[in-house]
Amino acid sequence: MSEKRYYSKTHEWVLLDNDVAIIGITDYAQNELGDIVFLEVESEVGSELSANESFSNIESVKAVSPINSPVSGEITEINGELVDNPEIINSSPHDDGWIIKLKMSNQLELDTLMNESDYSKYLSEQE
Repeated sequence: MSEKRYYSKTHEWVLLDNDVAIIGITDYAQNELGDIVFLEVESEVGSELSANESFSNIESVKAVSPINSPVSGEITEINGELVDNPEIINSSPHDDGWIIKLKMSNQLELDTLMNESDYSKYLSEQE
């Protein structure tokens, strides 16, 4: 199965499943944060998010960081498993560690994000 992910400069990823965007943080982000101890999703199912709007805070042993939605839409699902087990993000940031799903309101916003190749290049420029 070929999965096409999109990446933001703030290290969130989007995986498209038809018109539903599955959103999480990248492996790079979880590695920079260190051991994740708490995740709070401030928005609820049914909430509308705008691109770049913060919807969650993630806390690690190093820092507390906001998580922003790379795209606009309505939240359709929140990964409740992460509330009790936020460390899943450390072990599986791109699979089991997804944070929210939202029904996109503007697929053109994907054009503002990076593909995997561009994101890898972006990361190498950050070092």
